[in-house]
Amino acid sequence: MTKDKSLIQMIWGIALVLAGIGIFFAMPQKIVQLQQMQASSFFINFTRFSFYLIAVLLIGGGGRKIYENYRKRNNKL
Repeated sequence: MTKDKSLIQMIWGIALVLAGIGIFFAMPQKIVQLQQMQASSFFINFTRFSFYLIAVLLIGGGGRKIYENYRKRNNKL
């Protein structure tokens, strides 16, 4: 992998992690909005589970991408 492509992949991994963290911070506010709309408890819990799962997957995937590209960059240096 070229050095430029590795840097782009590293930046993409950081963006994925930040998006996942953003979901964790935004979800409590969105849950309150759903409760104000008087959504059913099943819908609220399903939405909470789904978005937290997405957040965990984003953070895990981004972290893995960062780790792998960091390891490749250090092995080449």
